[in-house]
Amino acid sequence: MNTTAPTSARSIDRFDKPAPRHTVRPAPKLLAQVRAALRSRHYSKRTEDSYIVWIRRFIFFHNVRHPAEMAEAEVNQFLTHLATKQKVSASTQNQALSALLFLYRYVLMQQLGQLGDVIRARKSKRLPVVLTRDEVKAVFSRLRGEQRLIAVLMYGTGMRLME
Repeated sequence: MNTTAPTSARSIDRFDKPAPRHTVRPAPKLLAQVRAALRSRHYSKRTEDSYIVWIRRFIFFHNVRHPAEMAEAEVNQFLTHLATKQKVSASTQNQALSALLFLYRYVLMQQLGQLGDVIRARKSKRLPVVLTRDEVKAVFSRLRGEQRLIAVLMYGTGMRLME
């Protein structure tokens, strides 16, 4: 017979396990930091999504290099590429520039120097299409129900399609 006091497996396990260590969390990934910075400054969801796309394109354009390793020269190359090879509009190039400026200024805490060598996209010379009153009446006459109501309200208030 065994003369030692019975021990439960539960009490032994408690001492065999190592004490939990305080783990250091890794820094959030770059794009998560960008999202957090945009949200803390109350940027819209659409702006957030757009900036993330441009930052991701910038990173992949430079063969997945971290933006902290890059500076003005790489930003110039990317923006020039957009204008010359991708043939983007001036507003699109400005949006990409704004995304990169935000990244460097508020996430990486680096100031970019002069970006003077960038080849800028040309601004389009297209004028907006404006309908005459008769043309507007003709459009409204072909609409029915809710679609007509929405179109009349948007026209009457001066709202744009995305508002």
